[in-house]
Amino acid sequence: MAIKVIIRRNVPAEAREDVYPLFIKLRELAVKQDGYISGETLRNFDDPNDYIVISTWRSLDDWKAWEMNPERNALQNNIDMLIGIKTEYRVYHYA
Repeated sequence: MAIKVIIRRNVPAEAREDVYPLFIKLRELAVKQDGYISGETLRNFDDPNDYIVISTWRSLDDWKAWEMNPERNALQNNIDMLIGIKTEYRVYHYA
């Protein structure tokens, strides 16, 4: 069963220039993963620091494999360090 993963980040203006290349690298790696279907990154009009990523995966197992990927984790740790707060993840399935 396909799932959606909602990833939420608060990216301060002073961190954007350093964080954007990491977002791009994460996407480049994700599209090569088994089970990756699609993804989009959205920025809130009312709060320009608020970003969400909505990604679709073939299964929870596919997402979990990507979530545990060491290269992904290294990039994610760098992002969290730059933005100063831990990224939030929520996994949803179709009702």
